[in-house]
Amino acid sequence: MKHALRRLRTAAVTLAVCTLGLSLMSAPAEAYSDQPLAPHSARAPESEQFSVEGVTTVGELRTVDGALSHARNGRTQIIRHPGASYVKVHFSSLRLAHGDYVTVSSPDGRESYRYDRYLNRATGSDYTTDGQPGFWAMSVEGDTAVVTLHSSRPSRGNAATIDRFWRGYDRTEVAQHNFSTLSVCSTDARRDVVCYQSSHPTEYARSNAVARLLISGGGMCTTWRVGDTNRMLTNKHCFSTQSAVSGSEMQFNYQCATCGGNNPGPGTKVSGATLYRVSSGGSSQLDYALYSVNNFASIQGFGTLYLATTATTTGAQMYIPGHGDGRPKRLSIYDNTQGGARCTVRNANYNTWNISYSCDTSGGNSGSPVLNASHRVIALHHLGGCPSNQGAKAHLIYNEIASLIDN
Repeated sequence: MKHALRRLRTAAVTLAVCTLGLSLMSAPAEAYSDQPLAPHSARAPESEQFSVEGVTTVGELRTVDGALSHARNGRTQIIRHPGASYVKVHFSSLRLAHGDYVTVSSPDGRESYRYDRYLNRATGSDYTTDGQPGFWAMSVEGDTAVVTLHSSRPSRGNAATIDRFWRGYDRTEVAQHNFSTLSVCSTDARRDVVCYQSSHPTEYARSNAVARLLISGGGMCTTWRVGDTNRMLTNKHCFSTQSAVSGSEMQFNYQCATCGGNNPGPGTKVSGATLYRVSSGGSSQLDYALYSVNNFASIQGFGTLYLATTATTTGAQMYIPGHGDGRPKRLSIYDNTQGGARCTVRNANYNTWNISYSCDTSGGNSGSPVLNASHRVIALHHLGGCPSNQGAKAHLIYNEIASLIDN
């Protein structure tokens, strides 16, 4: 009986070892020791969330305890928030040797940003700052950012520390968190810019100079390049300080590849550089901010726009490209229905500073250019409220910034 039990135990152990061996053989290499995990995150205090009157809130700030080390299983960190529209990672510190670097990438590698100890935009990637220690990597589209340490050196301690990240709201959350005055007059006639590539090629081409503006990680407006030098315009109510400019991203070519396809690519992202001038008075007046960007050469190919230097007239045809609700770029060309009445200036002298129109806009369109049939900017969109959506008169803006731009 004892010999029989011993044989059964030996067979059971042998079977277990064989089963374990099969499991280990079938498992992918390093599946256990090097599989990166997403650390737990928590919503940052309300006082640290983005909140600016008149600006569309598109994300929330979250805190996280993440670190990259030289150990084999510590070189990759996943920063993920399910369903997020973007992830923007903050490094509180980098302790890299010469030749080492970290990358912040999308899982498919379509976006990848490289940072070393020198944070040199000429040799590495762009980034933003907020006046506190560390820096913000450029945002990555989607709900996951893969942060990887690239080093061949054995070393002790952490090479990089991640303490915060912004995660973008989805469309439902954007609607829930923004209760602004509706600016879509009757039926929303906006369409993806690519829908007009053949039928309105010039309007399509001019819209290339328009970018989505991500403000300090959690707010959204529209911005665009003005004149032949490194200058950008948006609304003063979107940002009005050097720190906000330094903390913001401009995303060019964020638009759908097919009409109605909801398939935008990441486009080209640059950070804000220097704030040159902001308008005086409140948001109902001229409401502009003029500034420059870093890595200007990377966005020159998208073209530019020019300000009208004389007043427009009531009844003039017009159109508006922009990023309403933070969505991929759309064009407002028709008032209500495709092929129907074109957008026109309802009142060229609505008041001292503004013209009015019923062309469709929404939160996030703040800062959009309003162009006439000659494709000159006649107004800077900044106020909603049908039937009198409003844009600040471009010729008055020109009078104030003419010496700072090449128009």
